[in-house]
Amino acid sequence: MTESPAVPLATAEILETLRGRWQASYDLQLTSRRGRLYLQVMWAYLEQQSFPLDAEQYTAKLDELVATLNGLGVAGQVRQWLTTTNDKPRLGKAMNLALELPEGRASEFLL
Repeated sequence: MTESPAVPLATAEILETLRGRWQASYDLQLTSRRGRLYLQVMWAYLEQQSFPLDAEQYTAKLDELVATLNGLGVAGQVRQWLTTTNDKPRLGKAMNLALELPEGRASEFLL
C-alpha cells in the first residue's frame, strides 16, 4: 500500500530507510542553489569514527530537518526518492533531490 504524500515524515522512518538501504545513518542537509532547494544525502555517517556529531546531536539535527521537510510539504517526494533511488552515497559526492515546493512555499525558504 502506498502512503499518501500528506503523511508526515518521522525521524524514525528516515533512519530506518537510510539504514535499510545503505546500512548507515547518513548525514542529511538542505541546501539552496540557483533558486532551488535540495535535500542532500551526504557521504558522512553517524557510525563513522570521524563523524562530528554524537547519536543525540545527530538525532536532534534529523528531528529539525524532518520538521522542516514536513513544513515544506515535501514528505511524499522525500519518502519516494529515498526508497526508490538507484544512487548511493559515495565519498566526496552527495546525493541530491531537487525539491518541488508547493506554490507559495519557496519564497519562505529561498531568499
